[in-house]
Amino acid sequence: MNGATSTRDRWTPRLLSILRTVTAFVFMEHGTQKLFHFPPAPTPAHIMPGHLAPHLMVAGLLEAFGGLLILVGLFTRPVAFILAGEMAVAYFMVHAKQGFWPLLNRGESAVIYCFVFLYFVAAGGGVWSVDALWGKGS
Repeated sequence: MNGATSTRDRWTPRLLSILRTVTAFVFMEHGTQKLFHFPPAPTPAHIMPGHLAPHLMVAGLLEAFGGLLILVGLFTRPVAFILAGEMAVAYFMVHAKQGFWPLLNRGESAVIYCFVFLYFVAAGGGVWSVDALWGKGS
């Protein structure tokens, strides 16, 4: 039992850092697609470059640059709090109007991101983060 406990204790903070990194990398794509059209959408975009609605511009900035901060684990807790709020707003402004079930209203990503970011608010960025390097908590 001690071996299992020590393995779990050793890997939990590392896996938190891996979860943070992978989540942020995938999340950033939403912002870079809005702002820079990269990666290119499989279907032609309905929005011409440079013509984003203000709320989409804010969302793109939060997703691209907030995602970058989460990726490196810098200011993880406050940034994750903001991004969780962004995802909650996105879900209720866009997806929930189209029905109750997240799979059917295409809001499952927003729901998952919201709760993963809330987890980062509580857990921090893990041992492989700038926050941990600076001693501001894991």
